[in-house]
Amino acid sequence: MSGIVISGKELAKSKRDEMKKQTAILKEQGIVPGLAVILVGEDPASQSYVKAKQRACEETGIHSEMDHVSPSISEDELLDKIRKLNDAEHINGILVQLPLPDHISEEKVIETIDPEKDVDGFHPINIGRMMTGQEAFLPCTPNGIVEMIKSKGIDIQGKHVVVVGRSNIVGKPVGQLLLNEHATVTYCHSRTKNMQEFTRAADILVVAVGKEHFVKGEDIKDGAVVIDVGVNRNAEGKLTGDVEFDSASKKASYITPVPGGVGPMTITMLLQNTIFSAQRKSRK
Repeated sequence: MSGIVISGKELAKSKRDEMKKQTAILKEQGIVPGLAVILVGEDPASQSYVKAKQRACEETGIHSEMDHVSPSISEDELLDKIRKLNDAEHINGILVQLPLPDHISEEKVIETIDPEKDVDGFHPINIGRMMTGQEAFLPCTPNGIVEMIKSKGIDIQGKHVVVVGRSNIVGKPVGQLLLNEHATVTYCHSRTKNMQEFTRAADILVVAVGKEHFVKGEDIKDGAVVIDVGVNRNAEGKLTGDVEFDSASKKASYITPVPGGVGPMTITMLLQNTIFSAQRKSRK
């Protein structure tokens, strides 16, 4: 058996084609969806993410603004910039690229963003709405993962989902979103004992630990759906996932590749949240 590859690249393309139509409809009503990104410092990974986000905005007809600020900016100055964007009529979504320098509190930054413009879905109000199944901006990577599973017609209801990793950005929220889809969810993390017992019991396995080839084929149940969220650079400089693709794909029914899997969906869901914000504004 060889697992069917769930291509995030292909799904992202079809979703972005749909988004072009949605932005065209908004523009007919005189609304141009707008995304503002603040990038602090010179982190190369953050810079490439931001460039990819700008390209994606251009492609789908979303207005984007990027404010690249010095790593020495004070916390107060950064919070002031966010408050100005909160009040800016032409901006529907605000994103502050993480990580931030040590002297700036990520918590304060996230909480200063207006929850109605929090297109990353990190504000405690949006997290609370997600937890209780209300309409909310959903965190982009977890939302993209759920979309990828659904795109293959995989029934989530009643399935045993095992999430390896418990970060606030991916692990915790993806478990919650899958719980909202009526799955039974188990979280594993660095202090879990006998982790293989859990991973081998998973109908759907989501791996988000940031360790190259942390999960191998022998750790997976036959026919499991395997979602690899990890992005690691190996000794040769190639991008690899948290799952050893070759051995895992022999046992999985469906599997995501790295690169070209979850990554493209993250930016796509960010654009979707920005359009959703503009649509919500148009209804008011």
